[in-house]
Amino acid sequence: MAKKKTERKSKTFTEAIGLNNIINDKTGFVAGLILLGVAVFICVAFFSYFSTGAADQSLVTDLRPGEVENSGRVFQNACGSLGALLSYGLISRCFGIPAFIIPAFIALCGIRMMGAYKKLSLAKWFMGMALVMVWLSVTFAKTLTPLMGDRVYNPGGDHGAFCVQYMENLIGAPGLIAILIIVMLAYLTYLTSETITVVRKMMNPFGYIRDKVKFTVVHDSKGQDDDDIYNNETVIDDEPVEPIEHVDPTLAEPIDLPTEPTTVLREADSLYSPNGDIKGKKPSPATAPDFKVDEQKGDEKASGKTVANNNLPLTPINPREPFTNWKFPTLDLLKEYASDSKTNYVSQEELEANKDRIIKVLNDFGVQIRSIRATVGPTITLYEITPAQGVRISKIKNLEDDIALSLAAIGIRIIAPMPGKGTIGIEVPNAKPNIVSMFSILNSRKFQESTMELPIALGKTITNEVYMVDLAKIPHLLVAGATGQGKSVGLNAIITSLLYKKHPNELKIVLVDPKKVEFSVYSPIAKPFMAAVEENEEEPIITDVQKVVKTLKGLCVLMDERYDMLKAARVRNIKEYNQKFLRHELNPEEGHEFMPYIVVIIDEFGDLILTAGKEVEMPITRIAQLARAIGIHMIIATQRPTTTIITGNIKANFPGRIAFRVGAMMDSRIILDRPGAQQLVGRGDMLYLNGADPVRVQCAFVDTPEVENITKFIANQLGPVRPLEIPEPLSEDDVSGGGSLDAHSLDPLFEEAARAIVVSQQGSTSMIQRRLSIGYNRAGRLMDQMEKAGIVGAAKGSKPREVLVSDEVSLDNLLTLLRG
Repeated sequence: MAKKKTERKSKTFTEAIGLNNIINDKTGFVAGLILLGVAVFICVAFFSYFSTGAADQSLVTDLRPGEVENSGRVFQNACGSLGALLSYGLISRCFGIPAFIIPAFIALCGIRMMGAYKKLSLAKWFMGMALVMVWLSVTFAKTLTPLMGDRVYNPGGDHGAFCVQYMENLIGAPGLIAILIIVMLAYLTYLTSETITVVRKMMNPFGYIRDKVKFTVVHDSKGQDDDDIYNNETVIDDEPVEPIEHVDPTLAEPIDLPTEPTTVLREADSLYSPNGDIKGKKPSPATAPDFKVDEQKGDEKASGKTVANNNLPLTPINPREPFTNWKFPTLDLLKEYASDSKTNYVSQEELEANKDRIIKVLNDFGVQIRSIRATVGPTITLYEITPAQGVRISKIKNLEDDIALSLAAIGIRIIAPMPGKGTIGIEVPNAKPNIVSMFSILNSRKFQESTMELPIALGKTITNEVYMVDLAKIPHLLVAGATGQGKSVGLNAIITSLLYKKHPNELKIVLVDPKKVEFSVYSPIAKPFMAAVEENEEEPIITDVQKVVKTLKGLCVLMDERYDMLKAARVRNIKEYNQKFLRHELNPEEGHEFMPYIVVIIDEFGDLILTAGKEVEMPITRIAQLARAIGIHMIIATQRPTTTIITGNIKANFPGRIAFRVGAMMDSRIILDRPGAQQLVGRGDMLYLNGADPVRVQCAFVDTPEVENITKFIANQLGPVRPLEIPEPLSEDDVSGGGSLDAHSLDPLFEEAARAIVVSQQGSTSMIQRRLSIGYNRAGRLMDQMEKAGIVGAAKGSKPREVLVSDEVSLDNLLTLLRG
């Protein structure tokens, strides 16, 4: 057991710096020799600098073009111009005489790479030697500088001189000496515990002398000689002694025993012989890699027909009132497929065939592997390979197309390396992909017992596990992919997950559908579950672009109102606010009420950008930046992943990304900031990204009849009779202060600007900017005020406004009326 732990520790250095597959015995030995040579070169240059530094100083400090080659041999240093430059930089300008620790550490690295001391921890040596070098630099600059007199270099270097001057100015010479002593003692204490004993003896010399005096109590022990007395003493060594272990020299590298049992896919007994080999095949040679197949049992099924928990914790206020008898959709509304009960999605023959092809392709290109493991999922099988020592990861990554050619499959994807594992993953589509039904996802215990605020069940991973995310933590989601690759089904799966888990009082949905047909199936649940501006009550599913803009601006107004409520309640987010409201800590008479979550889902976002542009993008960006704390979350989908659609503002504020299959690598980079989506197989195969590495998920399939069953079930219940009302956005008149003009609110430059407009008979905002030397915003406000006063007409786009006052006399009369 001790041997196994020692062997594992010997791998930590190369694994920590990522060189375990690059450095083998030969390359490590050669690299170590090079480092030793570099260390010797620097030491020779340092020693030569003590005698030649004065002669080379003027050349180093005023180096001219061409002198660094030292063609005229003007440098006196034994190592030439490079030695002079290194010595001047490290000794004079940096650390002084302690700079010799630098080549010493380089030599230590060379010795370690040559394999002389495999257990040597370079990280600890680096930290220790660096601390000693800095401490010696300051100490030499403080103590040796007055003794050495005028030298071309400071014994502590410029670093030591600067630290001494700065510390003495700050805490004086006694404070500096005290810090140096404290650092020295702390470092020595870390090295050995004997330091504590020595310091204690120095602080109590009388006790030390007393302990040194030999004190022996002799009893009547005639039958006992002196040797017996000494044999009764016990000697304790403070330093631990490591046991000597026997290592088999024939082993190329340590062997780790498996820590977990491996489950093999069940197959017909007739395929295997009693010794575990496949009948009809010869035993594999000793050099063949191990092949293991993991059986995925899937998620444990839950009992019951509904997936929501009606047993809420007791609170003074029930957030579901007055609809406390609300019934959540049942699972029998969803279709159950034959593949839901499957655990073995791929036959053993297909697994063996793919394994053999992968090994053959890698062997043909000189890539040796030690083991291979298959993890079977509903549509994808992951083959994890462990490469042999010295194999480059990039070499396997470059064989992606060759492996796809050998397997005759589309969508081959190589993950090199696997996150958190010392393996390389090869994702291969199954010959017969299986459907991941919404029934199998919602029937899992993971979904039914979820405590997420806004649970979204996306589908199943390669390991056949239900994959769920919390929209409240994402907090906004971008969905993109080519036409017909599962984007609309993915949106239906998201909405279905929310409808199965949330009460109408807890969730409201805003659906934007420019195509007018994608979300029409959700019309029956408009009253209980949707939110809309007051004018859109009859048609809560928004299809008109102008209504989209109005709704988004109204959501911005609602967002500001909710933030005011959070400020009045002295809380930071919607969850704390609702908890405080349910505990009767907020007074409803002061405007406080229970806040439901609002999820805005926009399909065909690209069409909105093309028709409305910034008018749509700006409120979406504002909501995405601020609305997380008050419970407004956005999901936007597009089939055109271009930079004009998915702009920088959108990508910066939508951390959650779902990418279905796309046609080009550039589209994948726009969605995920990395390639990979172009290698998906379609039909719901997607990559989900919300962090460092994307996760491959097979999206749950929800058919239109299933959605219709769910909406009918919800519509037949007693619930809210009208959608949640979104506030009307402020009109231009409201923004500018109303329709009437108040003389006290006029800009001080109003009269001057009006005269300039009347004299020139040109209602141009840019002209006012130039004439009065003001900014565009102030000039725009002046034009709005003159429009209300009747001096200029309405705006005409980029054209100048019409001037309604013909001369200055009429203007004076108008101004008199405004003042009076």
